[in-house]
Amino acid sequence: MTRTVPFAGLALAAASAAALALAFVGQYGFDLQPCVLCVWQRWPHGAAIVLGLAAWVLRGRPAAATAALLLAVAAELTTGGIAVFHVGVEQGWWQGTAECGSGALPNDLAALKAQILSQPIVRCDEVAFAVFGISMAGWNALLAAGLAGLGVGAVLEDRRPAREDAA
Repeated sequence: MTRTVPFAGLALAAASAAALALAFVGQYGFDLQPCVLCVWQRWPHGAAIVLGLAAWVLRGRPAAATAALLLAVAAELTTGGIAVFHVGVEQGWWQGTAECGSGALPNDLAALKAQILSQPIVRCDEVAFAVFGISMAGWNALLAAGLAGLGVGAVLEDRRPAREDAA
């Protein structure tokens, strides 16, 4: 019987690593500075990489590999949830968090100057880059949904009883 869980773990780890690599290339190669919601979406991808690799390393222990993969799926659902929230902020469906650059500004001019000079203000409600009309957050939501589906599908496949082919 082929175990699909470890291979799905590798696929989740590789895809999350590619998503992070693209985010960092956009940030450092093309000066697409991330907003706070963009940064929040990166952390679960990091967790999915570690947990997906754990599913592969634990391939000799099916229950542990499955648990690691399900945790990686949870990480993908987390980044996907943040991404859906981010898309809603970009589209004006709801307001972002106070950290999104649209919060109140300090009343003191010196404090405002210090805030401006301390970090770039990147608003969560402005799309920095889109492909085919879909923002990076939108693509992340689609990727996360696909990867979560892949992981759940692998778990269900491995739980299905083996068929014996009649000869």
